[in-house]
Amino acid sequence: MRLYRFITGPDDSSFCHRVTQALNNGWQLSGSPSLSFDAVRGLTVCGQAVIKEVPGTDYAPDMKLGDY
Repeated sequence: MRLYRFITGPDDSSFCHRVTQALNNGWQLSGSPSLSFDAVRGLTVCGQAVIKEVPGTDYAPDMKLGDY
């Protein structure tokens, strides 16, 4: 099974740590990162898609993808 996550957060070190943690847990980058500006909060928001192959597991809508 192939899993997909889109990690988002403010453009700060905590976002980079979340992506780094995912990479160290076997996830791979998928596509380019994205940036957008949230005018209401006055901050830049980052996003990065990641994917992971998990053999022997079937998809279920109630899965917590971050646990894989």
